[in-house]
Amino acid sequence: MRLRGTACAAAGLLLAVAMGCTGGAEDAAPATSPTPARATGERAAGERAAGESPRTALSPTPADPVSLQALMQREHTGSGLRLGEVLDRTSAYTRYAVTYEANGLTISGIMNVPEGDGPFPALVLAHGYIDPDVYVSGQGMPREQDRLARSGYVVLHTDYRNHARSDQDPDNDANLRLGYTEDVIGAALALRDSGRPEIDGDRIGLFGRSMGGGVVYNTLVVAPGLFDAAVAYAPVSAHPEENIDHFQRPEGDPLVTEIEEKHGTPEENPAFWRGVSPLTHADRVSDPLLIQHGTADDTCPLAWSREAAAAFQEAGKDVELRTVSGEGHTFGPKWAASMDVTEAFLARHLR
Repeated sequence: MRLRGTACAAAGLLLAVAMGCTGGAEDAAPATSPTPARATGERAAGERAAGESPRTALSPTPADPVSLQALMQREHTGSGLRLGEVLDRTSAYTRYAVTYEANGLTISGIMNVPEGDGPFPALVLAHGYIDPDVYVSGQGMPREQDRLARSGYVVLHTDYRNHARSDQDPDNDANLRLGYTEDVIGAALALRDSGRPEIDGDRIGLFGRSMGGGVVYNTLVVAPGLFDAAVAYAPVSAHPEENIDHFQRPEGDPLVTEIEEKHGTPEENPAFWRGVSPLTHADRVSDPLLIQHGTADDTCPLAWSREAAAAFQEAGKDVELRTVSGEGHTFGPKWAASMDVTEAFLARHLR
């Protein structure tokens, strides 16, 4: 199932975006999903005995507005992809500054367009954590941007809200940065809606690393079927509270207090924290996923990817975890070989 123009998230979305996994050099810095209300109402009507007075269907309990379920229930929009200034020209591709609309916000980014005859399959890139105060447009995945464009993909690297020239969302940090998931969904919809001859709107993949890997998890459960395939490199934990404890609490980040005052601690409000984990909604995933993680990663522990892959596989999903011996968080000597694996995976699903 492909979603076009708007993504009507009817039952599944989210994973709380990891709260603080910084990348390295290139980053610079079991509950099941609830039954949809419509299905519940139709079943109740069908089971009503003959002659019984019609009943008013009970309204479902509204989802917490900060939850994956709320993102699932939202009608997502993405449009208005605009190519601006030419930032670079190479023999293989042209690099543009771009903007697009996502759920009412203008989001900036960069886009590499291959030379030659299109249309080309497209990839949305979701970068790792970089302090928005120092972030510049397109920062975060330069190796991937270059290599994938040279391999014949249109590469749209989103800046996310609150970054570079994107619109501001003052509540995003306290709301576990779930807005980044909306920005990625909007990017895919804007690509599909662009009408540009160099973009094949029927072949779109997703690639995220570190915090962006968490955004990948979110997107797959929020908007299943929107992408044809997804890749996550060295992703953060699928449990937002683990990311907070690992990255923010040891640094004395005042945002932790704000988050817990607003949403409660995991002990005080376990339902909230279950609702922002993509693993709670693992049954929603429909897109093939490749996870690559180094065994020597001391930023995002490999155990996090092992747990996520096991949960998705237990739910019967097409998920593969590739461990890369000796590699750290940003990948070094074996990066090129890992990208060979990634490109083979993408080719199977997008070529």
